[in-house]
Amino acid sequence: MATVNTVTASPSETPEVDRPAADRFMRRLLRVEGAKKTPFINRDAHRSFRVAIIVSGVRCLITYLLIPILVPIIGVAGVLAAPIGIALCLVAGVNGVISVRRFWVSDYRGKWMYTWFIAFVFVVLAISLVSDISRIVSAA
Repeated sequence: MATVNTVTASPSETPEVDRPAADRFMRRLLRVEGAKKTPFINRDAHRSFRVAIIVSGVRCLITYLLIPILVPIIGVAGVLAAPIGIALCLVAGVNGVISVRRFWVSDYRGKWMYTWFIAFVFVVLAISLVSDISRIVSAA
């Protein structure tokens, strides 16, 4: 039977790990190299993730459900739709970046899965932004 020696690092220290090139690239891109790992980083990462998804969901509800229903009822809603959509896209994007950074700082085991998921969310947000901006430009 083999014995395993474990070394416990304090929460603020990240043990030196031989990381794959893709991990090193993402850590440099997100500027998380050498970032302090707090005891609550996993909880904070999940909270930021939930906020980004909720804001994105609210944006979808407003854009694709409420506005089509309310525009015929209230003629002014069409003027406010694009700016509200843009603001919600920006809030969702900022929360997405914050949460992905926190997942990488915490070295969360599912960080790559989340990174690809948030990349898809960013593509959807970018398409929505282009749509909203073109709606504003065409109205002017």
